[in-house]
Amino acid sequence: MTITQTVDIPADRKLSITVPPEVPTGKTILSFTPALSIKRKVTEAEEIECINRHSEELNREMEDVLLDQSLDI
Repeated sequence: MTITQTVDIPADRKLSITVPPEVPTGKTILSFTPALSIKRKVTEAEEIECINRHSEELNREMEDVLLDQSLDI
């Protein structure tokens, strides 16, 4: 069983946790991963928005590539 919860670490670096009842008692390993090192997956909508935001630049680059290819022939 893995439970993930995001928390803010206070300046004094002290946390108090309440463990959900579904977690069995006994030894448990707690892992800490800084949020900055977690890569969030980009949603399809975000990807489309990014492509649209850069579409003019992408189209110019593609035109340059196509022009270079036609000159090589």
